[in-house]
Amino acid sequence: MRRVVVLGYDGAELLDIACVTDSFDMATRLGADPGYAVEFVTMGGKPVRCCSGLVLAAHGALERVRGPLDTLVIAGGSGHDAAAANPRLLAHVRRLAKESRRVASVCSGATVLAAAGLLDGRRATTHWIYAELFAQRYPAVEVDPKPLYVRDGEVYTAAGVTSALDLTLALVEADHGAELARRVARMLVTYLQRPGNQAQVSMFVSAPPREDGLVRNLVGHIGQHLDADLGTAALAERAGVSERHLTRLFLEQVGMPPAKYVRATRTEAAAQLLVSTTLPLAAVARRCGFRSTETLRQAFVGSYGISPSQYRNLTGSVR
Repeated sequence: MRRVVVLGYDGAELLDIACVTDSFDMATRLGADPGYAVEFVTMGGKPVRCCSGLVLAAHGALERVRGPLDTLVIAGGSGHDAAAANPRLLAHVRRLAKESRRVASVCSGATVLAAAGLLDGRRATTHWIYAELFAQRYPAVEVDPKPLYVRDGEVYTAAGVTSALDLTLALVEADHGAELARRVARMLVTYLQRPGNQAQVSMFVSAPPREDGLVRNLVGHIGQHLDADLGTAALAERAGVSERHLTRLFLEQVGMPPAKYVRATRTEAAAQLLVSTTLPLAAVARRCGFRSTETLRQAFVGSYGISPSQYRNLTGSVR
């Protein structure tokens, strides 16, 4: 059996833990060979109170765990700063990291890995809401706030909360192949198995610009009329401002120029169609405002690093 140890602490996020433990358990029940023996440990083996107030019992004490381990996983949660400030906890994390085939963190659990020095010189991610502070606190870490998860060597970091599911599915796929990972995803009734470089925050659920009604209205128009002319000139004419002024407003309010925002929104909409419909690529491209399937392919490769067809196969679209 592959031995997986998940570390929690007071203020850990229950979803960070459950997404990992249940995914590995499901893989074992579906025939993973070798399967996974999952343990949840805490300092002293004491029960911990999760962010939600639920109390979670431990299998054992972190101090008593001895390698070799297959995977060491550090959960995130509101208690991550206290955990990262505990020298005894960090010493045991460093010890076990040396005895593990791979090490991973979920959400703000990256803080513990960083405090232990395990992310120095590595690319890593964390929950988008912590990313800026995380980068300031740990300048030796190359922080990328965008992806769902990042692999740097045998160190993995996942983004916010349920990205733990994406990370664990990727680990199962690495161990046992894509077919078992897809079966696990189906049994857990996940919407799709997302590539690691997919953005943490959807263009469609991110907060709309608050300071400028003009930009807010255009963002709504873009989302509802993807197959229309959404060039910067057309958007500027609709808003009654110059292209230069519109670009400045988008940079201030959205963080990117209009053309880049339109391309990103169209690409994400195409991704949703690819996994939720059986529409041919030409129809997906047309509905989302791409001039051709080649333009769609270029956008996909730029955003996800894979082609639309590969994305559809990877995520297991509706049949």
